[in-house]
Amino acid sequence: MSNAAKSQIQRVAMLFSGGPAPAANAVISTAAASFNHHGIEVLGMKNGYSNLVKFSPDHAMQDGRDYIRLDSNRLRRTRNTPGIMIGTARENPGKGVDTPTDLQDAKKCARLRTVYDALCSMNIDALISIGGDDTLRTANKMKLFQDTLPAGSRKIPVVHVPKTIDNDYFGIDFTFGFFTAVETMAGEIRNLLADAEAGRSYFIVESMGRGAGWLAYGAAMAGEASHVMSIEDLDDSMLTTEEVDNKVTGQKETHKIMKLDMIVDRIVNLMRFREEQEGKEFGVIVLAEGLASFYPLTLPASEETPIEVEYDPFGHISSSSVDLGKRIAKRVAKRYAAVTGSKHKVNGVQLGYEVRCARPHAYDVILGSQLGVGAYRALVEDGKSGVMISVEKQFDLKYVPFEELVDQATLTTYVRFIRRESDFYKLARFLETNVAEKAYSGPDRRQGERRSS
Repeated sequence: MSNAAKSQIQRVAMLFSGGPAPAANAVISTAAASFNHHGIEVLGMKNGYSNLVKFSPDHAMQDGRDYIRLDSNRLRRTRNTPGIMIGTARENPGKGVDTPTDLQDAKKCARLRTVYDALCSMNIDALISIGGDDTLRTANKMKLFQDTLPAGSRKIPVVHVPKTIDNDYFGIDFTFGFFTAVETMAGEIRNLLADAEAGRSYFIVESMGRGAGWLAYGAAMAGEASHVMSIEDLDDSMLTTEEVDNKVTGQKETHKIMKLDMIVDRIVNLMRFREEQEGKEFGVIVLAEGLASFYPLTLPASEETPIEVEYDPFGHISSSSVDLGKRIAKRVAKRYAAVTGSKHKVNGVQLGYEVRCARPHAYDVILGSQLGVGAYRALVEDGKSGVMISVEKQFDLKYVPFEELVDQATLTTYVRFIRRESDFYKLARFLETNVAEKAYSGPDRRQGERRSS
């Protein structure tokens, strides 16, 4: 008798949470097909956790409204389609559960309990979570919450499939959708570069990439941008602090901010070098959106429009509320005019939403498909729970325990940054206009401009 035949799993729930990513449907359809092939029913929970948290004795989970049945008819030719067939949302049922002690607090765990009860009401035997680092945190909390239940309670195994175009996960080299997102954004950068050359102007592109700079760096290299910068590039010499009122907690807090003059001078010096030494009066500078979390919030109104900071359900600053690219572009144009005595057109552009539902490339379809199959194999063939599905080498499956990905004391995920000593980072430095190595020093160059590499 096969492991599948011996499995106690007869009905699986699958959900997708957070921002979209190319090849999402490759994961969903291949995972569902794997279970269906072995007689196991799959329910696709619509829009992440948003319907599950509404469950109550008077509000039962309803077919069509709260979930859909992922059977062979619905899955037909969906592996290569863009979008997310079961929808997504940023609902956070683990909000307020910040330490292992909180798992003993019934009030703080109320929403986790609701999700658990909703799944039990549908006779769910296992849960597949697909999403980014915040969704991984929730998956870990769902497992830990069940560990606190009385002996004999129903236990629903949880496995997680890593999703983020930011590619900032430990435990996997590249997440599905990353390369499709890179190529799509690189195409936009190439278009902007042609526009910039035609009009002798610059574009400051704000790229998605909240936690790390993988997407910004990949798109900049593939798109032939003049320079790229992310939070990995911020060393101590480029940082200071400010005290602000946190509107979420209602308390004052001190946090690190960029020294804007240094960032602006780096870009202005690059523009001057390209113009004076290379005869190029155009270019594209890529900034990862994660830099927005280091943008000063207490600048005087006379200097620029005040920022009305917004936060997502997981407590992260909404980068769109800062509008980093446009703010930096205005400062660069002003500084360039002050230093050179002439004007240069500098435009700020946000890129990111264009890439999230792009039609996936073959690599991401293959990767997503293997991860989907991995979810089936982890649950049914290997009896796993509390693991992230991953691959290595030639798409060989491996399972990474949540404990290696989530700090079990703070219940936060570890973020994988680009290592500045890595060849990936060095490649970007090699390909871009490198003012520092060529020791450019115009007559008005400020102290501290030279960037480390």
